[in-house]
Amino acid sequence: MPSSVCLFRLSALGDATHVVPVVRALQRHRPGIALTWVIGKAEAKLLEGLEGVEFIVFDKKAGLGGVRALRRALAGRRFDALLQMQLALRANLLSRLVRAERRIGYDRARSKEGHALAIDERIAPGGYHVLDVFGRFAEALGCPMDRVEWRLPVPAEARDWAAATLPGETPTLLVSPCSSHPLRNWRSERYAAVAGVALARGWRVVLCGGPSALERRMGDAILAALPRREGVIDLIGKDTFKRFLALCERASVLLGPDSGPVHMANAMGCRVIALHACTDAERSGPYSDRRWSPNRYAEAAERFLGRPASALPWGKRIEFEGVMDLVTVDEVVERFEACARDLGA
Repeated sequence: MPSSVCLFRLSALGDATHVVPVVRALQRHRPGIALTWVIGKAEAKLLEGLEGVEFIVFDKKAGLGGVRALRRALAGRRFDALLQMQLALRANLLSRLVRAERRIGYDRARSKEGHALAIDERIAPGGYHVLDVFGRFAEALGCPMDRVEWRLPVPAEARDWAAATLPGETPTLLVSPCSSHPLRNWRSERYAAVAGVALARGWRVVLCGGPSALERRMGDAILAALPRREGVIDLIGKDTFKRFLALCERASVLLGPDSGPVHMANAMGCRVIALHACTDAERSGPYSDRRWSPNRYAEAAERFLGRPASALPWGKRIEFEGVMDLVTVDEVVERFEACARDLGA
């Protein structure tokens, strides 16, 4: 059985979150296993402090300098197994820098962009949700993912900040309105409509997001469309990955498109209303509970591609202007109110 394993998954935040249960399964079944994870820069910040894991950070923005740095970090090292968990061409090429006795990758149905050249073994076919497919990598090493376990590392500073920011027991809706894929984003006035319903119920509403101009514009547009701002906290550009995790730990529900924050919130035990039309919620929705997440992927496939969703390859994105309009305000309000009732809030 392998005693040293290299996991290769550079991005993105949501996918990195889904790799953590694989790490936990390997550690659970093979106590003392040496795990090294080749990971992206932002993803490493998110998971900093993950016990028993050595991170080798690849900075894609560094260009050839980043490749040379990765080569130096891996020089002279050899692993019992490589789990090549990313299908993108760049990842397939970079993974060749990892020397390993076994090189395990995706099954043939999912293989693309030169993936076959980076591996010499394949996981068993099956699974549809990303996390279930990742679990096949653990199974390939004799470590079945018999339970899903995250335990994302959150420092005391982040929890103290979140407690000061969201004091008391007021039910809280986090709105994380932006994905790194802009065509997945819902309209600002629609977010405002749902936030208004939450405010009318006496909930606290928190706007979250990074420091980008796009996220700031979206936040300003949501604020402008709200019927009132009392009870609204604007944290766009003001938190960190760790502080966001701590916020999710204290919040009741998160609303947002298919994006990293959805999966981070789910991992922290927060209920999630994820908005799906570009992507299939059954593949990439909040893993623990998808009851509250509208899924218009099948309708989008018929309308924008003229094909049934069942005929599309695994992971196919339907990113067209207007596709997210298939998710209506009424549907999201209905899901929010049902979730609130279920919470007793």
